[in-house]
Amino acid sequence: MDMDDDDKLSLSMKTVAATVAVLIAAVLSYFQKLGMEKEMVYASVRAIIQLSIVGFVLEFIFTRRNVLWILLAYLFMIVLAGHTAGKRAKHIPNGSYIAGISILIGTSITLFVLVMLDVFPFTSRYIIPIAGMMVGNAMTVTGVTMKKLREDLKQQKDLIETALSLGATPRQAILQPVKRSVSIALSPVMDSAKTVGLITLPGAMSGMIVGGASPLQAIQMQIVVTNMLIGASTLSSIICAYLCWPAFINSNIQLEYTVFAADD
Repeated sequence: MDMDDDDKLSLSMKTVAATVAVLIAAVLSYFQKLGMEKEMVYASVRAIIQLSIVGFVLEFIFTRRNVLWILLAYLFMIVLAGHTAGKRAKHIPNGSYIAGISILIGTSITLFVLVMLDVFPFTSRYIIPIAGMMVGNAMTVTGVTMKKLREDLKQQKDLIETALSLGATPRQAILQPVKRSVSIALSPVMDSAKTVGLITLPGAMSGMIVGGASPLQAIQMQIVVTNMLIGASTLSSIICAYLCWPAFINSNIQLEYTVFAADD
């Protein structure tokens, strides 16, 4: 057995050993009667299975060096992210499609800029992990954007209807809720950027340091990651808000109450 095999075996043993932390948490949940032990074990097992499958898939894609596989992996992430974000705002018509299109536009523009500026080469080893980080963040912000916009419009429907009756355009009437929903959706991203390195060491940076890179190299990469996440998330959230709001206005320039009726 060569050194590479030793390293793989050691990593596998460490992976198994790390599940002890989950078992400790499950035991505490059981004795404290939290009722979460089954969910903890299920989540851990599911994560192991999913990541193992993804690992084999990425090994396959990395060895092919084909642009088509990169695009297929990217589109798969977009579709899954759009579906997940749409479930967060399930009462909005075509929410999954709106989220998917927003994530696609926001992340593809950011990826295009990064590749054109030669920040990353267009290879599967770089593009797929980078795209995954951006799509994941964009998924979260688009889901929150749609959910918060619907909540704000429902709470302020009397004010909005008054504005519409006085001659305001639909866009003018709902401009403030749109701004607020985008701002709230982006707050976690902005807070994370403000405290990066001070409170937590993010995954990309920590992974590089554990992998043997110098702290300065890891910091440079994390700066790139932080900036690209801000860009992709902001674009996706704004696009999502402006694609979403027409669903709340009907052809008579009035609020579409069927969108709010689901949980009344």
